[in-house]
Amino acid sequence: MKVVRAYKFRLYPNKIQAKEMQTHLWLSKNLWNDGLEFAKQLYVDYQLFPSRQAYQEISKYSGMHSQVAQDVLIRLYLAIKVKIKRKKAGLKGGFPRFKSTDRVKSLHYPQSGFSLSGRKLKVTPFGEINIKKHREIYGAIKTLTLKKESSDRWYAILTAEAEVQPVPMKQGEAVGVDLGLMTFATLSNGEWIKKPRHMKKYEAKLAFRQRELSNKKLGGKNRRKAKLMVARIHVRVADTRKDWLHKTANNLLSRYSLIAFEDLDVQGIAEEHGKGISDAGWSIFTNIISYKAESAGCAVVFVNPKNTTKDCSHCGTCVQKEEHEREHNCPSCGLSMDRDLNAAINILNRATGGTPGCRERRNVPEHAQGRIADLDK
Repeated sequence: MKVVRAYKFRLYPNKIQAKEMQTHLWLSKNLWNDGLEFAKQLYVDYQLFPSRQAYQEISKYSGMHSQVAQDVLIRLYLAIKVKIKRKKAGLKGGFPRFKSTDRVKSLHYPQSGFSLSGRKLKVTPFGEINIKKHREIYGAIKTLTLKKESSDRWYAILTAEAEVQPVPMKQGEAVGVDLGLMTFATLSNGEWIKKPRHMKKYEAKLAFRQRELSNKKLGGKNRRKAKLMVARIHVRVADTRKDWLHKTANNLLSRYSLIAFEDLDVQGIAEEHGKGISDAGWSIFTNIISYKAESAGCAVVFVNPKNTTKDCSHCGTCVQKEEHEREHNCPSCGLSMDRDLNAAINILNRATGGTPGCRERRNVPEHAQGRIADLDK
């Protein structure tokens, strides 16, 4: 089975390379805007949009690497095509917009123009750039994207296609995980994972830098510097969060053969309960644990979240609770326990088919079906 995986590495260009790469971002922005202006004018004059071949001709005079320039206009061509398709289907959708320099952050090499050798990434026309290759790349490298983040850091994102043999499912315990408001997670075996509160450590410093930013004159050099300082604090928080989430995911994957979560609308919950949900990184955590599970020989299952907190994990009776009530007390069977623990047990029961309530499974990998069938017995 062939799979395509992405590898992200930090780049350390020198001052000349960084300036030239920034220039090419500016050229990319101009090429997009020129292509969009051409499309709009052509439609005004002839009620037609440019063809892919017409855009390829325009890309020849951009001053950029040929494939990078073609990729910019191909994305514009496809964006216009999607807009037309949605309009014909009666669906809403915005037309592509003109971009400022701040909205163009990457250069994409879809086939050639780059090579990786040891600690050097050779990219046309920037030459050899120092790269921090912290892990091995398996398979044939297909594409390269040079990305500049708001913190002024440059990254190389390489995709590689490799032949991968399915890892046999390991034998071990199954666990349900309830991601909560009071703790980061509650496990169905009674364990709790404490909420890390990454933002709290940098909150005062971030507030100070943001006040400095708000006092700077728009468009000034000092404002750009202040904006960079704010961005770097956000990057530090994000790096700390990802490091903790990776370690927590590895811990769970090393101990369990099946891990069950609720299929939550995280964005909606974050809008209702504030920045604490975003700071916890629920979506990042479930994404990390999902893609790592395949190589760890584990199964990750997402179940219907309806009434996992209300249903009794012992008898299935629906017990109404207010959000501030932290205990589950069932009037039918007398079960009394923490509400998050009750929810975690319900999540595991739904994943393994052992609950009297709703039993819905989602995103179950094909190679994990046998393991879940064994747990059902």
